[in-house]
Amino acid sequence: MNHYPQPIIALIKNLSRLPGIGGKTAERLAIHILRAPRREAEQLAHSILELKAKIRFCRRCFALSDSELCKICSDVERSDELLCVVEQPADMAAIEKSGAFKGRYHILQGVLSPMDGIGPDDIRLNELFDRLRHGDVKELVLATGTSVEGEATAAYIQQHVARMPVKVSRIASGVPVGGDLKYVDQVTLKKAMESRHAF
Repeated sequence: MNHYPQPIIALIKNLSRLPGIGGKTAERLAIHILRAPRREAEQLAHSILELKAKIRFCRRCFALSDSELCKICSDVERSDELLCVVEQPADMAAIEKSGAFKGRYHILQGVLSPMDGIGPDDIRLNELFDRLRHGDVKELVLATGTSVEGEATAAYIQQHVARMPVKVSRIASGVPVGGDLKYVDQVTLKKAMESRHAF
């Protein structure tokens, strides 16, 4: 890499810090940016700076937003009676792409993980419980992951809202539609068996 001028080396190093970008990909991206018209490079640089300057967390649900309330929290068509709890903004985005949920969200910004020193005060659990105490939520949908940490976080929430007048549900997990059983991992298959329902 020393055969490149210093500005290209610096860009390659910076690009390779991004998740999923190795040295070769970073090199290809750097050369692409170098060859692109100046205007494209300026637009890329501007969009990165604008992202850092304008994006923040929604004050209600902790989604990524460019205003005090995100688009979902501002949407009057959404149901205040349904609240879906997810781990990260990307999880909310995945559910939104499905078009299957028309309620509100609460993003925890992580999961409980005592091994990593992450306890209840380190994620947005207190804010969730405040929303439940002072809002109109009738059903709480737990959509945390099926990892040990995700399951533990869902169980913790369920225990803490047990005395509240809120129905608690958990998203189904198991064999994907069109999935072939012989290719499904054992944990997923176990979950599918445990979550079976009447046909």
